[in-house]
Amino acid sequence: MPRGGRNSRSSNPSSEPESQGNEDGRSELDPATSSPGRDLPPFEDEQDIIGGGDDDVVEEEEDGEDLFGDDMANDYRPIPELDRYDERVLDDNSELSALSEGERRAAEEEMRRRDRAEGRHTGRLPRGLEMFADESSELDDRPTRRRRLAERAAAGEEDDDGGMDDMVESIENLEDMKGHTVKEWVTQLGPKTEIFNRFKNFLRTHVDDKGHNTYKEKIRAMCEQNRMSLEVDYNTLAQSEQVLAFFLPEAPAEVLPIFDEAAKDIVVGMFPHYGRIHHEIRVRITDLPILEEIRTLRKIHIDQLIRTSGVVTSTTGVLPQLRMVKYDCAKCKYILGPFVQSQNIELKPSSCPECQSTGPFTINVAQTIFQDYQRITIQESPGKVNAGRLPRSKDAILLHGLCDSCKPGDEIEITGIYSNKFEGSLNKANGFPVFGTVIIANHILKKDEKAAGKYLTDEDVKEVVKLSKEENLAERIMASIGPSIYGHDDIKRAIALSLFGGVSKNPGQKHRIRGDINVLLCGDPGTAKSQFLKYVQQIAPRAVYTTGQGATAVGLTAYVKRSPVTRDWTLEAGALVLADKGVCLIDEFDKMNDADRTSIHEAMEQQTISIAKAGIVTSLRARCTIIAAANPIGGRYDPSMTFHQNVNLSDPILSRFDVLCVVRDSVDPIEDERLARFVVDSHCRHHPLATAEEKQVKQVQQAYESINQDLLQKYILYAREKIEPKLHQMDQDKIAQLYSNLRRESMATGSMPITIRHLESIIRLSESHARMHLREHVNDDDVNMAIRVMLDSFVSTQKFSVMRQMTKTFSSYLTYKKDNNELLLFIMKQLIQEELAFQRSRMDVEPEQVSVNVDALKREAARINITNLTPFFKSELFMSHNFQYDRKTNNIVLTF
Repeated sequence: MPRGGRNSRSSNPSSEPESQGNEDGRSELDPATSSPGRDLPPFEDEQDIIGGGDDDVVEEEEDGEDLFGDDMANDYRPIPELDRYDERVLDDNSELSALSEGERRAAEEEMRRRDRAEGRHTGRLPRGLEMFADESSELDDRPTRRRRLAERAAAGEEDDDGGMDDMVESIENLEDMKGHTVKEWVTQLGPKTEIFNRFKNFLRTHVDDKGHNTYKEKIRAMCEQNRMSLEVDYNTLAQSEQVLAFFLPEAPAEVLPIFDEAAKDIVVGMFPHYGRIHHEIRVRITDLPILEEIRTLRKIHIDQLIRTSGVVTSTTGVLPQLRMVKYDCAKCKYILGPFVQSQNIELKPSSCPECQSTGPFTINVAQTIFQDYQRITIQESPGKVNAGRLPRSKDAILLHGLCDSCKPGDEIEITGIYSNKFEGSLNKANGFPVFGTVIIANHILKKDEKAAGKYLTDEDVKEVVKLSKEENLAERIMASIGPSIYGHDDIKRAIALSLFGGVSKNPGQKHRIRGDINVLLCGDPGTAKSQFLKYVQQIAPRAVYTTGQGATAVGLTAYVKRSPVTRDWTLEAGALVLADKGVCLIDEFDKMNDADRTSIHEAMEQQTISIAKAGIVTSLRARCTIIAAANPIGGRYDPSMTFHQNVNLSDPILSRFDVLCVVRDSVDPIEDERLARFVVDSHCRHHPLATAEEKQVKQVQQAYESINQDLLQKYILYAREKIEPKLHQMDQDKIAQLYSNLRRESMATGSMPITIRHLESIIRLSESHARMHLREHVNDDDVNMAIRVMLDSFVSTQKFSVMRQMTKTFSSYLTYKKDNNELLLFIMKQLIQEELAFQRSRMDVEPEQVSVNVDALKREAARINITNLTPFFKSELFMSHNFQYDRKTNNIVLTF
């Protein structure tokens, strides 16, 4: 048996040093004592022991370090007393049977088989050495490990990236943070590994309701398009892995990189060579449950994952940002690095480790890794800002594939990390330390009309479809437009058609033809023009309200300003760009100067805004409906002059409006009384202290029941998204004949000229009317109603003499779908006004009673092909206006 002990090497005679003491070479000290003292005589020839002779000695370098001490040779001195063993611990006398060669081979094979079964792919030590194993060697026996392997085996899935055997869980209970904060917990190696494994397993195993592997299909589609962004629904993550869904919003800066690595592991397993296309895979979190407003962001949101919405007002160019940089030493050309750069700190070398110089250092561009960087500014949506408050804005940073995903005017939902950073300009302005905040974007969703439609539930769609089948749908929608405004049915019809809009065309992707319907309201003061605009602002899905007095050309279109970050010129969106795919409302349109009004010509027809300023030559989209209101020059509308003379607007801009509505404040005792009752009733019902019963009582009954405003808004959304009527079944000959007749009449009467834009207006109005009824094709009813609306608009803008002539010429179009009783009532009011004017000229006092002969009414009714007046005399409309038919005198009497 080999001898043990520290000085066992002394048993070798060749290495035994000769002592200068006793002749036997032993020490004079008591053998029972421990090691001898340090004052022992030295060896006779130390060099023979250490270096093997003088010839083999290597001279020590002058500046080297002596590795051998003066008393190093004492360790090799023989001490026989310490080489004695206790017989009680020796097993030399035990009887062991000798193994044959075959038995020994069989035993060794059995041990190797046992070791393979216990330690395969796990790194576990064989039995017998388990006392030296750490806790991580027992991970594979944990229930979670066995459960996941069983799930994989039951599903019959194969490992796409080398199998689940490579995944090593570090902890069992990830929820127990042991008193740490979330950020501290997820940065530790154990929880980080567990998060990696759980998210990787989530991507592998998650299936939808149809049994399809959701994220494997998404990864396959992502790789087919050579993209690097994988969208993960937060709600599905919360259903499968609640702990990860809890950690993610609390520590997104630490958890998202772990998700990225897990996703990359899956992608590389499915497509081993995808790393040649993209070195990284980014996980984008969608559908975060809570949507924060920009003005509600506070300090508690810092370093958390948030979701907010707004309109993009400005963007910078895409810039290269340092991510991992290497430097070259200018003196010795040594390459320093890599240095990983963060958003807030720039790391630079202080000295060169090769030549110890302090610089200068230049960036090694060839070995430096860059990433795309873009900075945008989002502003609160105009429709969400309360009256009297300025819209708040916030900067956001887009990295990697998110760059150029949005442009000025887009309404977006942005999900990202709300972080703070030091800004010296803020400290200088405030006089004390403050930090600026920025959103580091993780996901961006454009909120266009397609996205808005997904918010309609199945119940909403059923209600919309049910409403579309009602017989008097158009009349009910008109009654719902501005329910607090009495009368003005022509304006309500025009606004309703404008809200639904036509279908835009883009033949060959070269020239876009607008489908939006522009409306201009002009008339006397106090006729609810501004109130109509305010109503549209509330009902439209996206609306921007401005006034002509406070709007300039750049405020309506776009302007350039210098970016405080890059010092480059950037674009800022104006009102028309912010209202893209919405409605832009301009009050006091006549108060704008000519230069500002001219700037919106392109936006109204081509629906683009071209910019060529400060070296920026580009075009912004302004696909919006424009509804404007203007007052006449003299304060009141003069029917003896043309529309152009009343509002002092040029023909080019007037021709860009599809519908021109003239609002007259005529003196009519009957209508004035009904209007007064309506206004008083409205004030009583909407009083803050009114009871529920008082709010339901209406003194003035409407002909058609109005639609709930929420349902009307959903109806408009559904129609604009789902319905795109086709023009194949429309009567093209009727439109062509009407256009020819209008051109001839306008030239003969000297009225406002008819252009091809009026023809396009008829087409847009037809499509809008069909969309209002959820029809897939434009029929004759839609065309006739569009012609009636356009002719009403065109005829009302003419002089009084021209108006009478055109009304007779196009009476068949103007009376389409008008109730005969309403037409007769209109004629009756005109006859009453003429009789009142005649009696006032004869007498100085106001008459108490006015009578009109029925024969005069019959003559006027015959011009519009109405011969039977009996239904009119028996109608509720006739009686509600206090008319009485006297058969004896054959007169219609009105008593005041």
